Amino acid sequence: MPNQNSKAGHKAIRTCVVCRGKSAQTELLSFILLPSGIVYDPARLLQARKYYVCPQQVCLNQLPKWRKKRQKGRRL
Repeated sequence: MPNQNSKAGHKAIRTCVVCRGKSAQTELLSFILLPSGIVYDPARLLQARKYYVCPQQVCLNQLPKWRKKRQKGRRL
């Protein structure tokens, strides 16, 4: 009988900030926002608020537009 409290085999699910699609964290690209721009974090070692995006070209092309929209919303 398997242990129901065990987290073995658990995969973290994250949402793409552009298309809002849900995927396993390992399948998405991780990045952080700095005042100077977007910083890609391939090793996921940076200690900051992380955002995730699909590796699809459509989502990657929309990332700068998403950043501008996000910054506009934060100024309120």
